[in-house]
Amino acid sequence: MKHNFRIVIGMLLFAIPLCLNAQVKPVRPEQEPKKAKVEKVEKEKLEKEKLEKEKFEKKEHKGGPFNSEMLKFSGFVQGMYQANLSDEGELTSNTFRMRRVRLSAEGTLYKGLTYKIQGDFSRSPMLVDAFVKYKVADAFAIQLGQFKTPFSLESPINPVNLEIFDYGEGIQKLVGYSDVCGVGGLGRDIGLMATGKLFPVKGEEGIKYHVVDYALGVFNGNGPTTTDNNNRKDLVGRLEVHPGLKDLTLSGSYYYGHYYKDEGNNGARNRWAAGVQYNDGKLVLRGEYIAGKTGLSYTVIPEDPVYYNSNGYYGVVGYNFQAGEQKIMPVLRYEHFEPGDKNAQVMGSTDYYTVGINYWPLKSVNFKLDYSLVQTVEDEKVNSHRVVGILSYKF
Repeated sequence: MKHNFRIVIGMLLFAIPLCLNAQVKPVRPEQEPKKAKVEKVEKEKLEKEKLEKEKFEKKEHKGGPFNSEMLKFSGFVQGMYQANLSDEGELTSNTFRMRRVRLSAEGTLYKGLTYKIQGDFSRSPMLVDAFVKYKVADAFAIQLGQFKTPFSLESPINPVNLEIFDYGEGIQKLVGYSDVCGVGGLGRDIGLMATGKLFPVKGEEGIKYHVVDYALGVFNGNGPTTTDNNNRKDLVGRLEVHPGLKDLTLSGSYYYGHYYKDEGNNGARNRWAAGVQYNDGKLVLRGEYIAGKTGLSYTVIPEDPVYYNSNGYYGVVGYNFQAGEQKIMPVLRYEHFEPGDKNAQVMGSTDYYTVGINYWPLKSVNFKLDYSLVQTVEDEKVNSHRVVGILSYKF
């Protein structure tokens, strides 16, 4: 009996430390996972930083030093053939020419601060664009330098992406390409411009589009690479509204300025335009009315200025048929333009009836073939015919 009692006492003495040890042990496993968790978080953080650094370096050096966020090169080349025929079918002129040869350098200097420099080499080296832009937010950005004036619905479209071979006559003559006032070019000028997008419409994946786009700028008024010569500045603005649909655009533009070419050709240079466009990537519909008032001899007879009153309008429709990367768009376009004359009377008019094919065999290659019936009315109506083919390559 006494022996059994000793055995029980011995077992208790052996078991008590084990139980105490068993109660203390769970404390260490709780501490060890906590330490391991901290180490794991630090390790994941280091790995994330490493991946971000590698991603940044890969992005910066992709394609070499000339293709980074700070410096990107791009451009396009357009070779063109044009034939003009009389109404009797006689070939009056035809020529091959390099329509545009553009090279651009652009990039991001700092968060929100971007720049672009573009030159044209089709005739002689010419500066096309040179500006810096600082975007504060979607609602406001400021741009300084040489760039396209914010006027008309068609002028902002890149010429490679136009439905036909070039901008229409009304755009050419009243938006500063080959303007009726005799100054300007390329649709561009030197100045300061504010732009922005207002009233965002949100979808499941974020902002789908903005209801209002605006641009307002002040310019020299003499065209690209030219200083001001009349001590006045031109005010130009465009407002675009997308009423309930991203693909639909209602546009209004206004140009208020003065120009000076010589003693007999100077004065008001006022323009206004209104247009509508629907473009969902397949169907393209666009129409626009544009008018201008161009002063003459303002300094010679200031109390009795004379004006050119010019106006025009156009409508274009096309539909993209797509098979893989290839796209083909049949195009119809009608345009009417009246240049006006020194007595503010209509000096004839020209109508253009154009049918064409716009073909993209690759994303970087575009071919357009256009036929136009051109009807010019002065003392009488004269018909002529124009055939244009233009091949574009962009990179």
